[in-house]
Amino acid sequence: MEQLRQLSIFSENKPGRLRKITKVLSEEGVNILAINIASSNGFGVIKFIVDKFEPAYQKLRQKGFTVSSNEVLAIELVDRPGGLYEVATILSKKRINIENAYVLILESRKKAFLIVDVSDIEKARKLLKNEKLRFFAPGKKAKRKSG
Repeated sequence: MEQLRQLSIFSENKPGRLRKITKVLSEEGVNILAINIASSNGFGVIKFIVDKFEPAYQKLRQKGFTVSSNEVLAIELVDRPGGLYEVATILSKKRINIENAYVLILESRKKAFLIVDVSDIEKARKLLKNEKLRFFAPGKKAKRKSG
C-alpha cells in the first residue's frame, strides 16, 4: 500500500484566508488534487492532497502557516450506485472508524465540483448570482452565467 500524505492547515475562518493559502501553493507550482474545509467557532482546518507534498509543506511553514501532515488512505471507489456503501461496509466490518473523508478524483479531470458549506446559503447565492460560475443542480445540467 503506497503512502499518501495530507496537509492540514489550522486557520482563522475569515474571508481571504483560503486565497492566501492557495496563493502560496500556486506560486510554488503545487496542484491541489483534493480539498476539505471544516470549521467551528471561527477557526478551521483546511486539508489538502497535493501533487508536490514536500515543497507545499515547507513553503507553507516558511510563510508562517500552522501546518501538519499525516498519512491517509486513498481507497478507490467504483463510480456506480453502492460504490461508497461497499467500501463503508468493509471498513465497518474491520471496525475502522472514519474521522474525516472527502473525494479525490485522479483520472477523469473533466469536471469536478467544489462542495462549499456556508453559514447563510441564501446570502451566498445572492452574492454569487452574477459571477461566471457553474453550479451543480441535481437533475439539471450545470449552467454558466455569461457576461
